[in-house]
Amino acid sequence: MKLKSSVVNFHIFTKHLSTTPNSSFFSTSDGYLTRDAQINKSLSYWNQLGAPKLIVAPMVDNSELPFRILCRKHGAHAAYTPMLHSRIFSENNKYRLQEFTTCKEDRPLFVQFCANDPETLLKAARRVEACCDYVDINLGCPQRIARRGNYGAFLMDKLPVIKSLVEKLAYNLHVPVSCKIRIFPDLQDTLNYAKMLEDAGCSLLAVHGRTRDEKDGKKFRANWDAIRAVKNALKIPVLANGNIRHMDDVKDCLEHTGADGVLSAESLLENPALFAGFKNVDQRDLVVEYLQLCEKYPVPWRMIRSHVHKMLGEWFRVHPHVREDLNNQSKLTFEFLYDMVNRLHELGDTMPLCEGTILETVYEDKDGVQVRCAES
Repeated sequence: MKLKSSVVNFHIFTKHLSTTPNSSFFSTSDGYLTRDAQINKSLSYWNQLGAPKLIVAPMVDNSELPFRILCRKHGAHAAYTPMLHSRIFSENNKYRLQEFTTCKEDRPLFVQFCANDPETLLKAARRVEACCDYVDINLGCPQRIARRGNYGAFLMDKLPVIKSLVEKLAYNLHVPVSCKIRIFPDLQDTLNYAKMLEDAGCSLLAVHGRTRDEKDGKKFRANWDAIRAVKNALKIPVLANGNIRHMDDVKDCLEHTGADGVLSAESLLENPALFAGFKNVDQRDLVVEYLQLCEKYPVPWRMIRSHVHKMLGEWFRVHPHVREDLNNQSKLTFEFLYDMVNRLHELGDTMPLCEGTILETVYEDKDGVQVRCAES
């Protein structure tokens, strides 16, 4: 897709604000802030942003600009970009233009990078620091591609490398550095890890309450006790990630962990209005909103296709022939997608109802009788 003028061309905005080589978020005219002063500045900065509590988690190919704006319109206070590869981002202009776009409504914003080399990470981060609120380091990706690339959660075996990444950004960027981690199997290892990040200059820590080996979020419950322990051990803001499926979970998580906010990922893909606390949500209408945002803020079609499948999953289970028609489209168009949503409306189904912890899909069978299919 060709970018439109409504999308911020971030290259225009990445003129470095620095007037001296050492100017950074933690610098003063006499050098750098003390660690206590750094923590106070980190807390003050978070509060100045409004202390956002409801946050869109980073998702590869899924937390792109149109989806972030859709979630913001329906209750999200802040959002992460998808994970960006720092080396490719710093070297490849086409990758930068396609994979990272933003706009003035897209704040507060975390721009997330994976990396294993401090200089490469800094080079990438400096390209985005003027149009985001945090530069985030992905230290939690557990997938095989992260193992092969030596980044994400596989740096947990190389803590000195992680420390060098954090320090490089903390003392060279004008915006604070944040980190997103997974926990160790041993709680004390997790606490030592989190404290090391805080001491290295991390201004905000997001904790996914699962270990590197616990990849399946449906099989493994996130450990909120571990997140609470991290929150109690640190002075900087801590965000909780894991087990957030609806607003009751948000309330329970904040109470249990004491965290400053929560992140949601997979549940938002199915219901981008999750943070609005809606009891009745018609994802077909949300799909139309999303498509309109994609026309305004163009993104690759692979992202659009993925979101449509996620948001309309309930209807596709009821009407698999409509899903099959979508799958048969080798090249998508907005005209086809709008028409597909209209077809689903014409089939006469009502909307999914979210009550407590049960997602109840309501539709009419061939005799016009309402049928309810509940999922926990």
